Amino acid sequence: MAGDLSRTGGALEMRASHADRDRIVDVLRVAAGDGRLTLEELDERLEAALSARTVGELAVLTVDLPEVVDETPEAQEVVRIEQEGSSTRRGDGWVVPRCLEIRSAWGEVTLDFTDAVITRDTLHIDLDMRAGALKLLTRPGVVVDTGALVTNYSQIKARGAADAPVVLRVRITGEINYGQIVVRPPRRGFGLRRQTA
Repeated sequence: MAGDLSRTGGALEMRASHADRDRIVDVLRVAAGDGRLTLEELDERLEAALSARTVGELAVLTVDLPEVVDETPEAQEVVRIEQEGSSTRRGDGWVVPRCLEIRSAWGEVTLDFTDAVITRDTLHIDLDMRAGALKLLTRPGVVVDTGALVTNYSQIKARGAADAPVVLRVRITGEINYGQIVVRPPRRGFGLRRQTA
């Protein structure tokens, strides 16, 4: 893509469209999933991509990256977690799927997005939880929506992360009974900062 733009010259000054920005965001996410970009670099470039006004400003963000050909380092489309009386944790670079089905009773499920590989802009969580807890450890750019979730004798504790361009929108639907959902950002000094240590 960058090569085509350089041959057209004046096209670099053309105003960028939403589709142009989306294409660059896809390239950046895949590059991060391949290990070509650190999380800090990804966040910086995503912010630049989402605020870019021209095609030229977008082109420089991927000049050192390979083009994306319809293949991304993704896990299955649908991942299922089923447990009773136990705990499950996803972390340490797990690849976020398109849909996550959680069936849990008397247990805890923790989803740590601090070092997660995010290749899509949306994660749908279909929840069926009884007497347990779902914990989401977010990072800047990860937004959680529980508006469609049915809660029975349960509570939702949510603390937002610092303002940042949205990288992943997590939509939780389904039902939780006698449990709780905790959404909080990583602790200070954890996550992005450790990538540069």
